[in-house]
Amino acid sequence: MGDEWNVKINAMMVWLCVILVLGGCSASRNTGENAGANTGVNSGSNEIAKTPPNVDGSASEDLKPIDPSEPADATKELLKTMTTAEKIGQLVVVGMEGTIINEDSRKFIEDYHVGGFIFYKDNIESTKQTLSLFNDLKKINVTNKVPLWMSVDEEGGRVTRMPKEFLKLPTNKAIGNKNDPKLSNEIGQVLGRELQGFGLNMDFAPVLDINSNPNNPVIGDRSFGNQAKLVSELGIATMKGIESQGVVPVIKHFPGHGDTSVDSHIGLPVVEKNLERLRQLELVPFQDAINEQAEVVMIAHLLMPKVDPDAPASLSKKVITDLLRDELGFDGIVMTDDMTMGAIGENYDLQKASVQTVLAGTNIVLIGHDALKGKLVIQALTDAVNHGKISEDVLNNRVYAILKVKEKYGLTNDPAKGPDVQSLNSDIQQILNKVGNGNQ
Repeated sequence: MGDEWNVKINAMMVWLCVILVLGGCSASRNTGENAGANTGVNSGSNEIAKTPPNVDGSASEDLKPIDPSEPADATKELLKTMTTAEKIGQLVVVGMEGTIINEDSRKFIEDYHVGGFIFYKDNIESTKQTLSLFNDLKKINVTNKVPLWMSVDEEGGRVTRMPKEFLKLPTNKAIGNKNDPKLSNEIGQVLGRELQGFGLNMDFAPVLDINSNPNNPVIGDRSFGNQAKLVSELGIATMKGIESQGVVPVIKHFPGHGDTSVDSHIGLPVVEKNLERLRQLELVPFQDAINEQAEVVMIAHLLMPKVDPDAPASLSKKVITDLLRDELGFDGIVMTDDMTMGAIGENYDLQKASVQTVLAGTNIVLIGHDALKGKLVIQALTDAVNHGKISEDVLNNRVYAILKVKEKYGLTNDPAKGPDVQSLNSDIQQILNKVGNGNQ
């Protein structure tokens, strides 16, 4: 765990011990007729009344109280110290323009306390420039309580954000043709090492979409193949490789973008499958990855009328809560695909959609482009919290899951030292020698 988390946790532990000691002394003096009234003992028995407090003092089944007999939950203690604005900031990951810090990116950190950034190819020119940009962002964030997500889409193949000095990894289709989980794990480790060297801590990979539609314009060779077992095995092996390097993998695009004929960057794809059909194919890799402790799931912008005719998957409670969380048992972080994509922007009001997705069960709203849109989304979420549409309980629970993963992976604001480009390229070349770099 990083030094920043340790300092915060140690301070919280000291205060918690003081509180528990004082509370224990007070309870020991409450005897006789006053004991039941002062300690919450039911008058008809010796059991403690079960009224678990939430962060704001209200009862909650999701955020249970700290039991003195159990280790303290430092994440809950951190959550208690956060302002509403700081919590809302954690719900949003934004993009930025250019290759150096600008006023918008600075304000997103200092004024809006955003949870993190997503970086694209136009943010990344060279290893030196990229390292400088990322370290500068972290330096600004040192005054905030929570380290930043530093994230990219680094899948290999045609979806890569690495600087020009790096060799490109092969496509997932080429990797799928080799059907070697050990090799996929090695590739995942290389992906993780590339990102970790720059101080990046989240990778929007692996792709768990099954390429069942050969005319799919958006997935294609980004998929490992058209068989559920193959995609599961290679995807999970890649996921494990990425996380072994201290980088959080994000499995995508739930509930499956492989059988679409529309690019969601442009329009809203429609998938005419019922739940039973989805369970037989598209959902299989996601269920398998969840069983293997996947940390984060990205939700696709696609409409499935036979599952929810009223909302696309990324805004649907039926998909996010009922299907992903309740049926598949996922209790980690849910994040949207970029909400500035055409699937949402051409069909829905961005601000209303951002509130809707959080209410549906999402933790992180991804706003990849346009600083103004990012600010409008944060304002919409703030208004929803202030007016009670998003309750304090919902806000706390969404943020708690985010903080828990950031703590687990030891995110810090410490500057990165930079990747070993020569060593990484040597390993990538060995992979290319085994796989090739195309679709063969």
